[in-house]
This record gives sequence, structure tokens and C-alpha cells, in this order.
Amino acid sequence: MNAMGGMLIPMLGEILDQCENDREVRCVAITGAGRGFCAGGDVRGMQARNDGPPGRAERADSNPVARMVSSLERNTELLRGWHDATSLRLHTMGKPTVALVNGVAVGAGFSVALACDIRIASERARFGTAFRNVGLSGDFGGSYLLPRIIGSGRAREMYFTAEIIDAQRSLELGIANRVVAHDDLLPAGLEFCAKLAAGPTATYGRMKKNLNLGETATFAEVLDHEALMMRLSGLSADSREAVRAFVEKREPSFIGE
Repeated sequence: MNAMGGMLIPMLGEILDQCENDREVRCVAITGAGRGFCAGGDVRGMQARNDGPPGRAERADSNPVARMVSSLERNTELLRGWHDATSLRLHTMGKPTVALVNGVAVGAGFSVALACDIRIASERARFGTAFRNVGLSGDFGGSYLLPRIIGSGRAREMYFTAEIIDAQRSLELGIANRVVAHDDLLPAGLEFCAKLAAGPTATYGRMKKNLNLGETATFAEVLDHEALMMRLSGLSADSREAVRAFVEKREPSFIGE
């Protein structure tokens, strides 16, 4: 179920880094291997760590408070790095990111799906925060992203109750942009991504900057930023081609620049 244990998150971070920096990649699609998108944290791995002996650095320090602080700092820094490499990158990279949710997406897996620009869900998709079920507060950006999609009250309810919602309910709440038949998810989802990839992808990146800024900035600040992005877009090769195509009554051919 693609639980976030072992090398899964570091590998995902490396692949997303490659996608972000490869100019040939103009849209990023992420889906789950097998029957689920992501089951969240590796709970069995958590149990093994809880029951295991202390690490070498912890054994070497005789002060229990210092050991606890040192361990907390190391683990917090590690988790923060994973956040940056995955959810933050999906949310901010200058090209569209699309989650093709083929099954269960809960906990941190739900957060990763929320970090994508667009979510296309199979009719078998299920969504939930799940953190309360293991006594955890939540990570990978869900507490920032979910309230902005469904509102504060509903987001708090999902966090506090860990209710699992189905694909249709996710569509009603705005979590899923589209719901498709399970067997059509990859063909339809990748066709959608291909259309985005054929568009003015550098301009999409500027749109994302505007939209992301709009989540926290004032109206005046967003207007300032829109003005700058608009002028930069007007200088782009894709904008010049689109204007030319409009005058010539043909479809534009975008190159992503």
C-alpha cells in the first residue's frame, strides 16, 4: 500500500527533483503502485523504532534530557527535509503536478495528494487524515492544504475524527477535481496530463506562483505580483506564439518557454 517507510520518501524526493529540473518534463503525474495510492506512515516501522534500543548517539550521552532533545532535533530536521523534498516541491514547482489517486490515500499519503495542483480520483479512491488513529498530529502539509480546499471546519472534523470519505464525497468537497471509472484512471489521467504538458508550461509556473501567493498575501501584494508575472509572460516565446496563432486563426504550438 506504499506506506512511507524505508527508502520510499527519499526516492520520491529524488525523482521529483529530477522532474523539476528536467526541461523535457512539462507535467508531473504521481500515482500509487498496486491497489492503493499511499497508506500513510509505516506503522509497523514506528512500532519497531519504539521498541528498539537507543541509537549510538543516545547511548553515548548519559544525560537523559540531553538525549531526548538531541534525538528530537535530529528527527525533526529529517522529517522537515522530507516535507521539502515532496509536498513543498509538488506544491511549488514551476510545472503542473497531478495526483492520480487509484485507491486509499490516507495520512501523509493524503497530504502528498493534497500538495499536487490537481487530483483525479478513481471511483475506488478513499481519503482520510488517519493521524488520530495512531496518536499523531499530522505532517507533509495537510494542515495547511486541507483547510484551503474544504474550509477550516470540515478540515478540523476530518483531522479530529479520521473519517474516511469515498470518491464521490471527495468530489463534492473539492478534494478531487474529477472522479473516473477505476479502469479508466491511468488512460484518462495521463491524457489529461498530456494536454497540460502540451500547454504553456512556463506560464503555468507563473500562475502557480500567483495562486500560492494568494493563499497568504494581501490583495494588494497579489496584484503587484500578478502585474510582474503578466509582463514576464508577455515576453515569453509561448505568449508570442499564441498571439501569432490567434491572428493567423490556428492552434498555437507551445514549447514551454
